[in-house]
Amino acid sequence: MMKRIFLLMFVLIFTNFVPVTNANAQVAGKCMTCHKEKSPGLYRQWYMSEHAQHKVTCIDCHSADKNEKDAFYHEGAYIATLVTPKDCGQCHRKEFEEVENSYHAKAGQILDSKDAYLAHVTGGEPVAILGCEGCHGANVKIDPNSPNKLSSKSWPNSGIGRINPDGSLGSCNACHTRHAFSKAQARQPESCSKCHLGPDHPQKEVYEESKHGNAYYTHVDDMNLKSDKWVVGVDYFDAPSCATCHMSATRTAPLSHDVGKRLSWTLRPPVSVHKENWQEKRRNLKEVCLACHSEPFADGHFFQYDSFVHLYNEKFAIPSGEIMDIVRENNLLEREAAFGNDIEWTYWELWHHEGRRARHGASMMGPDYTWWHGIYEVAKHFYFKFIPQARAYGDPEVNRYIDNLLADDPMHQWLHKDAKTLRANIRSGKLQQIYQEFYNRK
Repeated sequence: MMKRIFLLMFVLIFTNFVPVTNANAQVAGKCMTCHKEKSPGLYRQWYMSEHAQHKVTCIDCHSADKNEKDAFYHEGAYIATLVTPKDCGQCHRKEFEEVENSYHAKAGQILDSKDAYLAHVTGGEPVAILGCEGCHGANVKIDPNSPNKLSSKSWPNSGIGRINPDGSLGSCNACHTRHAFSKAQARQPESCSKCHLGPDHPQKEVYEESKHGNAYYTHVDDMNLKSDKWVVGVDYFDAPSCATCHMSATRTAPLSHDVGKRLSWTLRPPVSVHKENWQEKRRNLKEVCLACHSEPFADGHFFQYDSFVHLYNEKFAIPSGEIMDIVRENNLLEREAAFGNDIEWTYWELWHHEGRRARHGASMMGPDYTWWHGIYEVAKHFYFKFIPQARAYGDPEVNRYIDNLLADDPMHQWLHKDAKTLRANIRSGKLQQIYQEFYNRK
């Protein structure tokens, strides 16, 4: 209550001006006076923010040396439209360094990946700008003839891995949206769901169907989101959000803006592999789980999750990748351009869409995405679309590989058995035992 009273007094007293200690106080006052009139929403976002409460003004963040690449002269001062992590790092040094070393900061490098290639060639540059760079980040280009020195082809952009003219990587306002820069907003799953959703990485949808998501949305008013200290199991305990598991403080670990510290698997490529120091990263994530769950519960989840990833790898990802290698090595593709052949699209969706959905579903306890949106789709298209397309080339090496796979690998032998026998083997546990023996040999 006292905090609300203080905030109300703050608003009433300083409606037209917030005193600043900055040497450019006169310029700062000019910024506020003008933008209060021209951009009232922007002004109010800042005015109600913690930046304003701590007397951090427009010029503190936007000031620039006249020799900086993106500096331009505006109303008596050199400023930059683009506020980069390096700028934020003047006050938030630890957070800047953590972001700089994170997977988020590297997301802009997807500009050279197959994802961006596909958007450019089958769609066009406007698609790549809005559809890829909008999340991953753009390589922000300088345009000397632009009023704000930035090229309209790469600005505006708040992609998480934006490549900035000053050499820094990332965009703080991807999560802490301007000009409020709210920590409470960044703690909520909606903050992440701009990018982490859709057919190839549906973390938003998986979270919403999970018990974690269900508990969050039915207890959101009890999550203490605006608290300065936000330790899971201490300051809140009804549910985790995305930030809880991947970034926020636990009883033994501080908040970190390095989102890779708790990820033991990489679920992005065709075949999942353990990350470097994966056992340490698994322990980091398990510590989050133990705030609300028992150790056997957490260990059971990770056992099931790991088993699932191994099954996906061994049964579908590795064989389909090896088939594609043979197809390419034997020059069987009709068109040289990547994605110019049907089988390339089928293979792409097997791992990039369906396989990822399955793996993310398993990792975040989303049953529907693990099976119906995941392995169900993988299996259907592997057996009845991908393999027929590969056989259609009539290549002896391709056919020999597929014949051996379906005959010798017990995970694929179901195709040659009758349903009555398979059901009996499931009920007796024999089928599961066959799979387990196969894994042990691997």
